[in-house]
Amino acid sequence: MLTIFYDGKCPLCAAEMKSLAKFDTNNQLILEDLHADDFQQRFPHIDPIAADQVLHGQLDDGRVIKGLDVTCTAWKLVNKHPWLQILRWPVVRLFADKAYLFFARYRHPISAFVSGKKRCESCQTDRCDL
Repeated sequence: MLTIFYDGKCPLCAAEMKSLAKFDTNNQLILEDLHADDFQQRFPHIDPIAADQVLHGQLDDGRVIKGLDVTCTAWKLVNKHPWLQILRWPVVRLFADKAYLFFARYRHPISAFVSGKKRCESCQTDRCDL
């Protein structure tokens, strides 16, 4: 089981969560929008500012994982995109993590380029129109 703390106002992030939810037939994922009104009350141990900068996830044992570790774990749990595990190989990991940090930092302009929407109020996993 993995809880993913994602930016629900990012069209690309919301679209990925929508895809993950569609494939999560064994209920292995819990998707939590950082912008939910009660987020801080329910997850006081997760800094929403840090989690907005780099994707955060929490495993069943309480460990917090970040970045591509979250993405790769999530897709592995839903049994899709097994090739993503290559991104966790030692040498590849170094470059993949740097590329992820670049993407995370510039995801809103990238999202605007790809989808035409930089940020949105209505993007949620069940309503994102990407």
